[in-house]
Amino acid sequence: MEDIYDVTIIGGGPSGLYSAFYAGLRELKTKIIEYKSTLGGKLHVYPEKIIWDIGGLTATPAHKVIENLVEQGLTFNPTVCLDTKVDIVTKKDNYFIIETSKGEKHFSKKVVVAVGGGIISPIKLHVEGAEKFEVSNLHYTIRGIQSFKNKSLLISGGGNSAIDWAKDLVGIAKHITVIYRGENLTAHEAQIRYLKENDVPIITNTQIKSLVANEQKTKIKEVILENVETNEISTILVDDVLVNHGYDRDHSFAFDAAVNPQRDAEYQYYLTTNGKGLTTVDGIYAIGDISKHDNKVYLITGAFQDAINAINDIKQKLEPTADKVAMVSSHNEMFEERNREIITKTLVNG
Repeated sequence: MEDIYDVTIIGGGPSGLYSAFYAGLRELKTKIIEYKSTLGGKLHVYPEKIIWDIGGLTATPAHKVIENLVEQGLTFNPTVCLDTKVDIVTKKDNYFIIETSKGEKHFSKKVVVAVGGGIISPIKLHVEGAEKFEVSNLHYTIRGIQSFKNKSLLISGGGNSAIDWAKDLVGIAKHITVIYRGENLTAHEAQIRYLKENDVPIITNTQIKSLVANEQKTKIKEVILENVETNEISTILVDDVLVNHGYDRDHSFAFDAAVNPQRDAEYQYYLTTNGKGLTTVDGIYAIGDISKHDNKVYLITGAFQDAINAINDIKQKLEPTADKVAMVSSHNEMFEERNREIITKTLVNG
């Protein structure tokens, strides 16, 4: 049997990464299991989105937040398993068995569920031949705003993400057109108003009917649009197409019946916790967006507090004589050498 870890964190997003950092600080043997090939969670959906709600950190692009979170999360060298999908968690004796779709088994004294809103994948455009343009100018995420500079852009979608994209690209793209299959956009009114004030055309009751390739068959050059009420057809010339029709969420991660934590009565996806991350099953914790308790804050900052509370509780459960919390970082001997290096570097660089 493999080594038994003190804590295994399922999910490598903000809450999972901060849990790994804090678990290392508390000298717990730690493992992260992440479904995707990279750490960072759903912040990867829009890497250039500006994050404002982390205390002490001024407005920062999501990709930089990811970079910092990953560096911090790996400070104490946790074991990291990427491209690994958890199928089921069971329990034997005093440890949990985490089984994956690869047929692997991971063993842990405690489990922290940090899977956010589940495994998300963008809903693809259901148009014949669309997939061949995904390597060129059909996009489901924004990897770099400047790549759309001076481009004619069609955005399909009426939710917050699609309208956020349009708003952020005003003044960068040469021309933006937004289409939406419904009658009324579902995004925040202020964002919609911003688009209207900046003369961004918004065409409702309209969907993409087909894509027309350039002569080389490598890129989309025209999009055929269809009015869903009148069936009227129109054509628009484009340099790029951005699609946000929502996300498929994989909630297939399950627990054995013997260790099945209670879920929220209204929203069955969420796991109810006691405010310290502990679910109704001793040894299984839930933090970040999947956690539900009376004082829950659904911000990245809230996820950090969830992580601290859960890890401190785990530390005391594993070592009853341990301090309730870790010593503040500025005085913690775990950082003594690192702090000296930082101070020296600051003095040298003046």
